[in-house]
Amino acid sequence: MSSSSLFNDTTNIGFPYAELADKRTQEWPLVESPWNVATLLALYLLMVRYAPKWMARHKPLQLRVPLFLYNLTMALINAHICLEFFTASRALNYRFSCQPCREDYNPHEMRIAAAFWWFYITKVFEFADTAFFILRHKWSQLSFLHVYHHSTMFIMCWIVVKWLPTGSSYVPGMINSFVHIIMYSYYALSTLGPRIQPYLWWKRYLTALQLLQFTIGFFWGSHALYQNCGYTLWILYFGGFYMSSFLFLFGRFYIQSYQTTTRKPNQHNK
Repeated sequence: MSSSSLFNDTTNIGFPYAELADKRTQEWPLVESPWNVATLLALYLLMVRYAPKWMARHKPLQLRVPLFLYNLTMALINAHICLEFFTASRALNYRFSCQPCREDYNPHEMRIAAAFWWFYITKVFEFADTAFFILRHKWSQLSFLHVYHHSTMFIMCWIVVKWLPTGSSYVPGMINSFVHIIMYSYYALSTLGPRIQPYLWWKRYLTALQLLQFTIGFFWGSHALYQNCGYTLWILYFGGFYMSSFLFLFGRFYIQSYQTTTRKPNQHNK
């Protein structure tokens, strides 16, 4: 089936704005239909709901080697994504703001679209974060913030790869993948045992770095809206609300976890 015929098929599904989807990515795995997203998200939420009850009847697993390999792999994948965003955007002389969106089959444009697809797929892989928490009985880490973050980022990245894998959208994607390089590198190091713990004093700055990226994302979207950069308005409004929710939730987590350490230990280290 050709890309054009498949695109025409997707417009008949009946979900909002299907006719505006980027034709280049529609045949790529897990992009075309919203039912792919709905099914994977439902399975994830079912895991969150029922797996802890099942695992509570069993002893917690250590999983140090799988955890190290998983976190190292995620750091390397995000490094590839970040590098692709950066090198392809530089080759195209992309601006950091108000770069026009275009469905172009230029090799560098396709590299950016492919990087968006990998960025989206990593959000599926990141469901394993939750599975590891459950298997290791890290109940305090299975918080509303954690589940909200993983489930909604999956949806948001599908929206981007389906409708907007082009233009200045690469900026928040590149920043997020860079943050994840540092984050998963930290998690990989933390599996190496107590001898490495004294060198991991910088955990609180990971949350600060996440807050910084959400702030940049919020102002990036606000600038695109104010300058009328030509992006689909519903995505900009949705993105602005989404970044605001992260700023609130991660800001509250930062205050609760690190501004009260003199009164109680960080719950995420229990």
